[in-house]
Amino acid sequence: MNRVKLYWILQLLGWGSFAFVNVFFASLSEGISPIQAWAFVALAAYYLLSTHGFRHVVKVYGWFKLGIFRLLIQAIFALLALSVVNVLAQIVINIAFGTLNPGQDFRSLVIAVNLFVSFLYYAFWFLLYFLFHFLDNYNSSLKYEAKINEIRLNHLKSQLNPHFIFNALNSVRALVDEDPDKAKTAITRISNMLRFSLMMDKKQVIDFSDELATVKDYLALESIRFEERLEVVYQIEEEAYGYKIPPMMLQTIVENAIKHGISNLVKGGLIEIKCREGLQEELYIQVKNSGYLNPNPSKNRKDGGGHGLENTKQRLKLLYGDRATFRIFNSGNQFVITEIKIPKQRVTLD
Repeated sequence: MNRVKLYWILQLLGWGSFAFVNVFFASLSEGISPIQAWAFVALAAYYLLSTHGFRHVVKVYGWFKLGIFRLLIQAIFALLALSVVNVLAQIVINIAFGTLNPGQDFRSLVIAVNLFVSFLYYAFWFLLYFLFHFLDNYNSSLKYEAKINEIRLNHLKSQLNPHFIFNALNSVRALVDEDPDKAKTAITRISNMLRFSLMMDKKQVIDFSDELATVKDYLALESIRFEERLEVVYQIEEEAYGYKIPPMMLQTIVENAIKHGISNLVKGGLIEIKCREGLQEELYIQVKNSGYLNPNPSKNRKDGGGHGLENTKQRLKLLYGDRATFRIFNSGNQFVITEIKIPKQRVTLD
């Protein structure tokens, strides 16, 4: 279930229960008029709106990123301020519904009790919200760790695959006598790729420049294997280098383009990588390759494709929620285009 939808369901259930319990016990003890019942409903609505406003402040100013001591101090002062305003709101609600008893409601003891009770309600709400945030964050971290471990293992297997090594070393061997300098460069690229695979830690995102460097090494090696059958074009805007992206994301897309596109064409084809910044601080990545995407998803999976792309979709969902997009489609009968949109900031948990 969407976290925002779940949040509102819990808010409505929680404060709705608050109004029901107050009305129920008031009717048992001394009876209650319809106007008094609506006054309790109005108070519950105020609690709902004030806690929602408090949540907005917590999210906007990143309270959960603070140290525990500073968070505790800020929370206590905020809860005290909310409680004072709540007591004033109770007086306004009683005046509006004609349920105010000046001789009773303005006594110091009554005001102190209302202030204390309001503080307890707000503190209990904040504790639940903090626990929900912590558990949700922990759950998302576990999901991401499982997914990043899976992509790391899959990538290591593909990079260390004997067929891949065989092709790469054969390409280098053919260059040893013809062009020793080019052979050394190819060996360096293989080393860079293997080092990147083995050294990649569990970071959720890495610099775009690091990912692009690995992709360039990979395509340079494939250019040796395909020779003139592979044309590579880069159109990278300078702003793209200010972004971070999930590790191995672009690499997975390019490998998929080579394996299921270029490799199946006798004359080879084109790999074109475009990266640009959008109007609202988002990175647009487009990989265009020669080939044709079978519209039948089950056929693609049967051929061994789709798993890496599905992995990419899930990682984007975990990191950015609905703010990231992924799509792959045919451009005519000659090209396949993969497009990804990534916001500059990762999703914040509710």
